Amino acid sequence: MIIDTLENLEKYATTNPLFAKAVEFLKSNNLEELPLGRTILDGDDLFVNVVETPAKSKEEAKLETHKRMIDIQIPLTAVETMGYAPLCDLPEAEYNEVDDISFYPTEPQQYITVKPGMFVVFFPQDGHAPAISPTPFRKIIVKVLA
Repeated sequence: MIIDTLENLEKYATTNPLFAKAVEFLKSNNLEELPLGRTILDGDDLFVNVVETPAKSKEEAKLETHKRMIDIQIPLTAVETMGYAPLCDLPEAEYNEVDDISFYPTEPQQYITVKPGMFVVFFPQDGHAPAISPTPFRKIIVKVLA
């Protein structure tokens, strides 16, 4: 997992072969003005989802992991709390190959706070429970082939 501010995003461009293209897109667009929905950057290997997320409590948020994709998550309009637990500490869970997701009945080991102007990267080994907020908000989720 990586957590940092958007002004440092370019420092992570070499983390994955597709990160440079994602960083270029994020740096060259006004993130608050991106339309809702999916923007394809490189087929199924790299795309951007802009979503409106409903309010969610810690109890409602479920830990999830992805085997194929890395998430770069960027809250735009509100502070977002995200739960975290390493995959190695999570129990076996059913994997949905179509949606590239597993959900876990366990609670996160810790919580992080991500403000607008920040981002967090979740790799396949990072269990995360996103979208915890007392109010609905807009966010960006960049999906990158791992």
